[in-house]
Amino acid sequence: MPDTAVLPTRRDEAWRYADMDAVSRIGVSALSQWAEIDVADGETFRHCLVIGSDAPELRRIRLNLGEGARAELFATNAGNDYTRLEIEVTLGKGAHFEFGGVTIGGGDAVREFVTTTIHAQPGATSNQTVRSVHWGTGTGNFLGEIKVARHAQKTDAAQDFKGLLLEAGASANAVPQLEIFADDVKCAHGATVGQLDESARFYMAARGLSPELAQRLLVQAFIGDAFVELDDESEHERLLDAALTALEGASL
Repeated sequence: MPDTAVLPTRRDEAWRYADMDAVSRIGVSALSQWAEIDVADGETFRHCLVIGSDAPELRRIRLNLGEGARAELFATNAGNDYTRLEIEVTLGKGAHFEFGGVTIGGGDAVREFVTTTIHAQPGATSNQTVRSVHWGTGTGNFLGEIKVARHAQKTDAAQDFKGLLLEAGASANAVPQLEIFADDVKCAHGATVGQLDESARFYMAARGLSPELAQRLLVQAFIGDAFVELDDESEHERLLDAALTALEGASL
């Protein structure tokens, strides 16, 4: 995604669901600020982050993966104002990119992940799992673009998005995009949005669980998919706790 010196508009595909008033408060200078990370051949890089506060926030990370390298990013996005994590990754031969993210919250805030995954060389793989839980008039977005170069045969790329709306005024948006020029590839994406399983809540209530605890357990199981590939127990717990702490603020 190219750097820009001017504020974007909703005519730009990657900003179509953004809170443009909040973007203007972030300012033009933030749009050119990328954290640049190079992962050398055969190396592994992992980064876990909790983002979001009471002010607009934009994080941009650009990854370049060497041959056989692996990069893992996991994030909880629980901002009370517009919060956007943008990731651009370019994969070398046989490299792998793993992303797991959760957007969660209420109010009227927009929380989003935007990824551009460039399969530039053969045999690379990528997997992205995003879960979105919102209430009030909160919004969770995932815009994920996968680009496969002409010679990047044996690419295997997947995206999976699921949204859970706890109140009627909340929303979730998923925009998968594929640009494929190779012919021997596997590229898959799926997106669903729904509500809590009422039969499961009834089952839990019948066994003495409070509505609050039943909701917490169901949401925990739902968002847990995003962190399945994270084998660092302390980081897994930190990301999950941040999401569930945001849930505690919900008066449903």
